Amino acid sequence: MIFRIQNQEMSASISDRGAELKELSLHGHPFLWNGDPAYWKSTAPVLFPYVGRLTRETYRLDGNEYHMGIHGFARSAPFHAEMSGEQAVTFRLEDTEETRRQYPFSFRFEVTYALEGETLSITYTVVNRSERTMPFGIGGHPGFRVPLDEGLHFDDYMLTFGEPCLPDRVIYTDSCFVGAGREPYPLADGRNLPLTHQLFDQDAVVLANTARSVTLHSGKGSRSVTVDFPDFPYLGIWHTPRKNAPFVAIEPWSSLSARQDVEEDLNCQSDLIRLSSGASFRNRWQITLKD
Repeated sequence: MIFRIQNQEMSASISDRGAELKELSLHGHPFLWNGDPAYWKSTAPVLFPYVGRLTRETYRLDGNEYHMGIHGFARSAPFHAEMSGEQAVTFRLEDTEETRRQYPFSFRFEVTYALEGETLSITYTVVNRSERTMPFGIGGHPGFRVPLDEGLHFDDYMLTFGEPCLPDRVIYTDSCFVGAGREPYPLADGRNLPLTHQLFDQDAVVLANTARSVTLHSGKGSRSVTVDFPDFPYLGIWHTPRKNAPFVAIEPWSSLSARQDVEEDLNCQSDLIRLSSGASFRNRWQITLKD
């Protein structure tokens, strides 16, 4: 089922399957990727309780072996939705027998979408209802149309960070697992990353140590998308490799994929969030549109 929220400026549609944002428009103009399966059938998956790939879709925990697909199970799970007026909706996922086979914890996971002016806020809330510490990763994966303006092309656009920064690129292997080390990733003028389709020939560009705000825009157009992610340490930038895909995904992540050929022990993976029994975690990020 699709739930719609709106105000005078913006509208958003979200599916209860995966709590996935399916449409985001400003003054009637669509900004979110449309899910064309010729390039990428998704639009904005929610990543939980793991970000990225697990080696052989397998991990270990407390001496036991578990299996989970890429980006965790929330992105395809049925959520329960509760509207909070015309401008906000909260989706809730709780553990089931099926989720516990993949991830042996009792939890409540909520995703809240709320509109305010030209901004959509997305809030993730996780409650650990287990009797032990719960390790997890979480993140967003929204795709945005490129070009945003009529008559422009993909390579007319760039990503501009909110302030000068010196990012590091996380090295990924050809099979999209974490490799050895990181390398400096200089930005043009200290802030700008010009977009080309060839940028994604080897899959995603994953950055650490960036400014926590980035804007998709073109000097030749008027429309833009700004993603603010103050509490996420990593940013993934992606479109379908080796295709002239007319979108770019801007992905705030809390953690990274497994290492190449390592079946990770989630108690030892250092970048995961660790939530104590009975505790709750909250992380809020935003998408602002301009036309």
